[in-house]
Amino acid sequence: MDIYKAGSRPTRRANEEWFTGTVLQDPVIEAPEPARVRALRVEFEPGARTAWHTHPLGQTLHVLSGVGLVGLRDEAPWYIRAGDTVWIPPGEEHWHGATPETGMVHLAIQEAQDGQVADWLEKVSDDDYLMPAD
Repeated sequence: MDIYKAGSRPTRRANEEWFTGTVLQDPVIEAPEPARVRALRVEFEPGARTAWHTHPLGQTLHVLSGVGLVGLRDEAPWYIRAGDTVWIPPGEEHWHGATPETGMVHLAIQEAQDGQVADWLEKVSDDDYLMPAD
């Protein structure tokens, strides 16, 4: 058994190649093989978001605080709020982040396949991000 004490692993700024705006990540778990689970606490400042991406085995988002957005190709994004849980199937192109006015924190849970958890694509355009949400 491993116990990771609070504050023992540093917060890191998300990779600017795959995120727009200020996004901070705190590791929750990167389980050793044969386990595949990976989880991060991700904090998005207002206006911050991921790039388009997919996950080989899908992804679960659980919103911890704030109001955010999650979007699919050629569709208006959906609002997500504290307490909401989102399942994104394997291979589905999507993005997620804060609204323009409100920050959002979520837990991102995914599994690695051959060591990979995501396939990163291009950044989300302002037109896609600012499309009226449902």
